[in-house]
Amino acid sequence: LTGQGIADILARRLAEAGASRRTAHDFRRTFIGELLDAGVDLATAQALVGHSSPATTARYDRRPEKTRRDAVDRLRLPAPRPLS
Repeated sequence: LTGQGIADILARRLAEAGASRRTAHDFRRTFIGELLDAGVDLATAQALVGHSSPATTARYDRRPEKTRRDAVDRLRLPAPRPLS
């Protein structure tokens, strides 16, 4: 099955369903975004989609700044130790 074959099947099925036009890449983008939204780490998402660089996968990160801030806020720093 070629890339064009997949595109043709997708276009036909979407038309039959009365859905708006989509590309296979739209589904890939959604898959990556859903992984990241679900808390899957970037390295795992990268491996699942076969990107050679984490920077490529990171471009699909659609999470808002608040989500990233909340992640940092979950960190607990160790209590300072007394100086000897």
